[in-house]
Amino acid sequence: MKVLSVTSECVPLVKTGGLADVAGALPGALAPMGVEMATLLPGYPAVMAAVKGRVVAEWSLFGGPARVIGGQLDEAPLYVLDAPHLYDRPGSIYLDGTGKDWPDNPERFAALCKAAARIAGDGIGGWVPDVLHLHDWQAGLTPVYLRETPGTARTVMTVHNIAFQGLAPASKIEALGLPRDLFTQAGFEFWGQVSALKAGLALADRITTVSPSYAQELMTPEFGMGMEGLIRHREADVTGILNGIDLDLWGAPYKTPKGKARHKAALRAEFGLPDWPGPLCIVVSRLTEQKGLDLLLDALPALLDNGGQLALLGSGNADLEARYRDLAVAHEGVAVQIGYDEGLSHRMMAGADAILVPSRFEPCGLTQLYGLAHGTVPVVAMTGGLADTVIPLNPATRAKGVATGFQFRPVTAHALAVTLRQVVEAYGDKELWTLLQKNAMAQPVGWDASAAEYAALYESLVAT
Repeated sequence: MKVLSVTSECVPLVKTGGLADVAGALPGALAPMGVEMATLLPGYPAVMAAVKGRVVAEWSLFGGPARVIGGQLDEAPLYVLDAPHLYDRPGSIYLDGTGKDWPDNPERFAALCKAAARIAGDGIGGWVPDVLHLHDWQAGLTPVYLRETPGTARTVMTVHNIAFQGLAPASKIEALGLPRDLFTQAGFEFWGQVSALKAGLALADRITTVSPSYAQELMTPEFGMGMEGLIRHREADVTGILNGIDLDLWGAPYKTPKGKARHKAALRAEFGLPDWPGPLCIVVSRLTEQKGLDLLLDALPALLDNGGQLALLGSGNADLEARYRDLAVAHEGVAVQIGYDEGLSHRMMAGADAILVPSRFEPCGLTQLYGLAHGTVPVVAMTGGLADTVIPLNPATRAKGVATGFQFRPVTAHALAVTLRQVVEAYGDKELWTLLQKNAMAQPVGWDASAAEYAALYESLVAT
């Protein structure tokens, strides 16, 4: 079984979010199941600096030369689309120096889709995929371009976050090489614009999302962001498969919760936090309203007034960044680092007592999985993958001794504050807290089960 994973980012080469972690982990997770997964990735400067290989195809794409370089990513095949006129530029892979989308993003990722379709039709270096696994809007136009190719590859479209829909003005239809007959409600038309995400949702053979709950949520107006009708129409083709995490990268540096003590002391020292009696909570997140970080600001007194602390690592909304900085200056129980530091994020997971994930919506979430692996008790909103991965402490789960964390609903500052007080109370019961930590660390958060589901999905497609 040969599968081409078409993605705009992939660990360890380039990352802006959880998509990169998933794309980087899947090839290794699927290999023991007889799936050879190759990855197709744009040739951004960081990728070109790291990749070593040979040219296996040459084309012209959207006004300039393009070539595909074949290499390796760990033990798996890697194909890099080297098109300097599209990808050789400084800064973010999606945004220009002012924080706005690159104006040619439609062409940049349409080129990725065209390359995927050509590989599916003609093969590359003798390698011909049976299935194309398409990740988010950046790969969404691939099924459209497949209509022009002679291949028989089937397609799986994975929605990591439906909030990003790959919109372009209708005036670009010809420039992108798209057929006018698909600019319809049943195709890639979305409120008078081209939507790359909708193209994938409408035309891929199967659709997956990154958690079972998110799959159901996407069929509602609250979460579907205008695509809910299409997803309901295709309900029989939709599957929710939870993400996993790479335990080689994210396993705890200790085997039992007792090992956390020295890491907690080191984390407090690194952030300059005093030794207080309450739980040390962390946030590692983009600072956005989607992530509920505005709600947390209003709910924090319930933690801080009861001896708890907060260490935050993240960046995003400028107003939220400023408010958290101001809070850190005003309150000795809060420490904030704006930006992202991979090493620090690992140290925070190892040393904290709890991780706060108050997202308004969360397709899957990875940070709560990192927390579980480290015995860093997750405190999460009851939505999407957060609801699917954390067993909340309540009278029933406490009686059975199976809880792994805390959930709150509705997603409001008041509900979060109530839950933070419960966290402080549970932390004061050392026997209960240790049980929560042990249960968390025992949860299966790796890729084995999820990779098996993907392998079965690919097999079912090829068999039909």
